[in-house]
Amino acid sequence: MGWLPYIFQLVSWFLVTNMRILISTIIVITTFIPNASLKSDAFLKHDFTFVRLQYSGRLTQLSNWRVDWPASDRNFIYQLSKQTNIDVAPDSIRIPVGSEDLFDYPFAYILEVGSMQLNKAEAKNLREYLLRGGFIFVDDFHGGIEWKRFYTELKKIFPKREPIDISNKHPIFRCFYTIEELIQIPGLRALYSGRTYERFDGHPARYLGVFDDKGRIMMFICFNSDLGDAWEHAAEASYPREYSNIALKIGINAVIYSMTH
Repeated sequence: MGWLPYIFQLVSWFLVTNMRILISTIIVITTFIPNASLKSDAFLKHDFTFVRLQYSGRLTQLSNWRVDWPASDRNFIYQLSKQTNIDVAPDSIRIPVGSEDLFDYPFAYILEVGSMQLNKAEAKNLREYLLRGGFIFVDDFHGGIEWKRFYTELKKIFPKREPIDISNKHPIFRCFYTIEELIQIPGLRALYSGRTYERFDGHPARYLGVFDDKGRIMMFICFNSDLGDAWEHAAEASYPREYSNIALKIGINAVIYSMTH
């Protein structure tokens, strides 16, 4: 019977060790896997949340959805809070284009759409979101090739709707700030090259809308302009204030329009 104590010690050691491993595993899982529902609930307490859309890339599956993030989003959120009395969530959130979570938010931002590629389910999700009252702000794509790629994806969402140029008389340019001139907003890299356009055929700037049957802009398209870069570098002396001011005003107007139309 002298070997029994050793067996009991061995069994006790095994149970204690594995229990520690189990507890450690639970702690790691609960610490590093975000609770999406809790985060969503926290952001839904605010009147407005800046949503950045995530998408898959073309051919190589590379995606440019994160360009200028997070500084661009945070600078814009700061100015939106400062210039209006809207209760704005303190940071942006990122939602995949195919997610139903998108329906909780009236406004979403997407950029570099010349590299975007949508599958049927994602296109359907965006179509339903827009037709139910959602608003998508499209930014930062340039030149004929990127337009053609974006237009191909747009036709997956709305086969029978066309983007239409918007004049500065439209309410989206007058619902908060009055924007008299729709100028080209350059990216920082273009400015370093001494111009306002990013592609040889990337001018002039165009501001377009895809409208619903009642005349509401569902998708606001900034083509040959880079408002996100202007938001990102708004506080830097190297970026001209004239461009960042207009970019911020257009963005704030888009938010106001999406919440009131």
